[in-house]
Amino acid sequence: MNKVLITTVPFGDKDRLPLELLESANIDYVINPLDKKLTEDELAEMITDFDVIIAGTEPITAKVMDRATNLKMISRVGIGLDSVDLLAAKERDIIVSYTPDAPSPAVAELTIGLILSLLRSIHVSNSELHEGKWKRFFGRRISEVTIGIIGVGRIGSRVIRRTKPFGTPRLLVNDINLSKRSDLIDFKLDWVSKEKIYKEADIISIHTPLTSQTKNMITKDNLLSMKKDAVIINTARGGIINEQDLFEVMQDGHLSGAAIDVFDFEPYKGRLREIQRCILTAHMGSMSVDCRTRMEIEATEEVVRFITKQPLQSLVPEGEYAVQSGEL
Repeated sequence: MNKVLITTVPFGDKDRLPLELLESANIDYVINPLDKKLTEDELAEMITDFDVIIAGTEPITAKVMDRATNLKMISRVGIGLDSVDLLAAKERDIIVSYTPDAPSPAVAELTIGLILSLLRSIHVSNSELHEGKWKRFFGRRISEVTIGIIGVGRIGSRVIRRTKPFGTPRLLVNDINLSKRSDLIDFKLDWVSKEKIYKEADIISIHTPLTSQTKNMITKDNLLSMKKDAVIINTARGGIINEQDLFEVMQDGHLSGAAIDVFDFEPYKGRLREIQRCILTAHMGSMSVDCRTRMEIEATEEVVRFITKQPLQSLVPEGEYAVQSGEL
């Protein structure tokens, strides 16, 4: 009998349907007993007897796979693949699936919420009022600023579309895939270099995957090239913005704000916590009830299809393997 390890937590908390899908197919499962994001060593210790893993963002490395001698499938709850060594999986004939569409609306909406908070200093006002201080902050409206979007895939394009009800901000966009221009022809966009976005945008929002090409894509020099009163948002992946550089730049008074939902190491315990005008959230971009539930259901449905030998629907495309190999 196939055994499934569910490492991502929470799982099935808001809707038991994913668990019921496994139970109705008579599939044995175990939910991560540590109830936290696993380290590589913890996962390697835990995974030895399992055939399938329903995974979050824990590191599924060659070392982990070598301990998982029965492992045949990795079903990612989410869109990012930087935590899975796709090439090692391919070498071991382990198939990998994911749920790229399910989390996108929630991440895009969180991004808009962070933009609004940063532009109107909602987070700073809340903090000061809790400390007994009464101060009214001037802010800016979305329609009056220049927004730079780096990465216009599933999430970045949704962020662009969600700016429309607020008016007509100037939109600077950048993506390595120029074919995506046709998906947004109903918007007036300026396709520019990342450097132009850094220099001219009031809001810079990151929506790229974490790859060898985007690791530390934004460092101190890039941050200092931004306007002094610009804000930067990362709801994509930790490691794209160098966190230490961001701390140092903001500590010196550059940038009016930042919002970071994803970190190099999670749970985050770094020095950005010292910067009041930096919003920090606990990798909660996808954590709306509907989107999180849809992610869990889709990942589980693919596992059931695999175990019951039905055609699979959400396999990771070959292009993602090429990205990890450095071919793209």
